Amino acid sequence: MLRHLRVTNFAILSDVEIELGTGMNVLTGETGAGKSLIVEAVNLLRGGRASADIPRAGTDEAVVEAIVEVPEDLRARVAAVLEGAGLPQHASSPSVSEDAEGEVFIRRVIQRGGRSRTYVNGALTTAARLAELGALLIDLSGQHQHQGLVDPSRHLELLDSFARAGSDRSSNRKKPDAAETSAWPLAETMTVAWAELRRCDDEMASLGGDERAREARVDYLKYQLEELEGAAFKSGEDVTIEVDRARLASVDTLQSAARAAEESLYGGDDSARDRVAVATREIEKARRVDPSLDVVAKQLVEIETLIDDVADQLRTYADKLEGDPERLASLDERLALIRRMLRKHAAGAIDEVIVKATELRAELDGLLGRESRIADLTAARTRAEAAAIAAAAALTIARKAAAKRLEKQVGAALAELGMGTARVTVAIDPRSLGPTGSDRVELMLLSNKGEEARPLAKIASGGELSRIMLALKLALQSAGRADPVATYVFDEVDSGIGGATAQVVGSQIRAISSSEAQASRQVLCVTHLPQIAAFADHHFHVEKAEVGGRVETHVRRLTAAARKDELARMLGGSVTSKAKAHAAELLADAARPRKSDKHAAS
Repeated sequence: MLRHLRVTNFAILSDVEIELGTGMNVLTGETGAGKSLIVEAVNLLRGGRASADIPRAGTDEAVVEAIVEVPEDLRARVAAVLEGAGLPQHASSPSVSEDAEGEVFIRRVIQRGGRSRTYVNGALTTAARLAELGALLIDLSGQHQHQGLVDPSRHLELLDSFARAGSDRSSNRKKPDAAETSAWPLAETMTVAWAELRRCDDEMASLGGDERAREARVDYLKYQLEELEGAAFKSGEDVTIEVDRARLASVDTLQSAARAAEESLYGGDDSARDRVAVATREIEKARRVDPSLDVVAKQLVEIETLIDDVADQLRTYADKLEGDPERLASLDERLALIRRMLRKHAAGAIDEVIVKATELRAELDGLLGRESRIADLTAARTRAEAAAIAAAAALTIARKAAAKRLEKQVGAALAELGMGTARVTVAIDPRSLGPTGSDRVELMLLSNKGEEARPLAKIASGGELSRIMLALKLALQSAGRADPVATYVFDEVDSGIGGATAQVVGSQIRAISSSEAQASRQVLCVTHLPQIAAFADHHFHVEKAEVGGRVETHVRRLTAAARKDELARMLGGSVTSKAKAHAAELLADAARPRKSDKHAAS
């Protein structure tokens, strides 16, 4: 949930800090006080776009930052998103301890002109990454934000979520834990079948369909392999040949050098061996007087032995060196072949040519076995297609059944929310087979009896959309599969309603935040109706004030007494004893257990 929210230099929000709590948080105040600006700031925290003119006049940038406390059942999914984005797992903020468990620190900096910077847990990221994270943390419903309610591409996901919940409940499955995503046996079967169908199609395409081109490729591969395999190259052969060739080409030079060196060490007069022998005799005489020369004497003996060994090796080396013109010619020919193959196959070493030959052989074997492989793939594709069609058909049946239940539950909720003549219907039409089946799903609204149902985007007003969204959330919650987010934001969901309907709306909104199935959930609601505000667990008053010749917004948490006065103001415009008495009645009535509360808890 949004534990701490701070907004600075955001239009008239000069410096606003709000400590929000679990349950239902309500913002009230006069029109234009800045309530919707607070909602707009929250929308930025979930990756929303920033207005170019949002920074307060005279400032270069506006800043929105928040500490979000993640419920335990969402922490694994949030951690996965953070890891996938390469972001730190723990919050980094002066007001957040380094080891704060389950907290995310979000900061948006909006510069004049519309450019912005986004930070999560102190690390720079993109608004798109924040949107991925924000989808788990904050759900916003209002006059202009409806989480894709009017976007038909989202309706299939919504219906499947409801159907999946019904499947879980009917099969007595436990509530999904944090590690379980949108697992639903029917959807999983469809996904697996579609993946296998795509695999078969992709492999068939990789085999190619042009027989003439295939035969030409086979001939080319055979020619290349005949040349490469006939050469029978060995790993590192080019390096070995270079060394052997250099030795054979320099036999005379090498032999002369070896014999000259052997002569200097051992063979001639005044050789190194003779000089060391003289030195040895002299030291032998000296060490009789000074025993400390024993070490030197031993080293001289070792030198004599080493000279003898080296001289023997040089003599043997020189004796074995022989010129071999035929061998040299053979090496030159082999080396020329290697260099030609390296150029031909754009290789830097003989090992790369060997790998190339292996790849060509594998390709040739694959082409030669094409007919057999095509037969196998055709059979596999037939099976996969049949499985996908069957899975899609099962999904269609389940979706149609779920659609009827959803229509019924949403209709009942809309009746309670003051839209008794309206009905939301679920249109399920066939489309081409895909990873989610063969259904196109769209939510339709029938505003009045006798009219045709039409797409939500074409006929629903902002207030209607807000209440439809609320009804859908309640339906999902009653099915045990409410939207998996930490905070729900409702901006003026009370548009166009009043009286008893407003009380129902307030009760239903509180039900979303108080469901036992969703511990630690939170609602932030902007309202002008006291009947809704009375249900709040935490009530904040938003007001404008002139400070230093400029207007700015202040937000304060209301005490019990101040809250009663605010409800009285909302009821009658002035805080009279009669209005305060009415406000007390609203608070008392809101505190009573309601059917919606019990339903949410069940």
